[in-house]
Amino acid sequence: MTVYEEIFEVIKQRKVAFENGTAQENSYTCYLFEKGVDKICKKVGEEATETVIAAKNNDSDELKNEINDLLYHIMVLCANQGLEWSEVEEVLNERNEKIGNLKKFHTVDKNT
Repeated sequence: MTVYEEIFEVIKQRKVAFENGTAQENSYTCYLFEKGVDKICKKVGEEATETVIAAKNNDSDELKNEINDLLYHIMVLCANQGLEWSEVEEVLNERNEKIGNLKKFHTVDKNT
């Protein structure tokens, strides 16, 4: 099991606990589920922006942290929307199989 799968399992457990009214006290993940999709999407957007800023500032340490924050919030969004992490990985695997198979672009000769 990858670290992503492990984290996603914890997120799903927190979602079930929230839905059952047994949310862990002071759980940030449960807080996000309580606030709903709008708050979760806002956090995804914030973390995406912070990731871009860290990259533009050429700060590798900050970039690593922001990428992880972004991935975490994307995982919370997936769990909130009933999307399994394995489904996300499946799409990535499908895309990986296409690497090197770029579509040939149609060029237009404007002189004809």
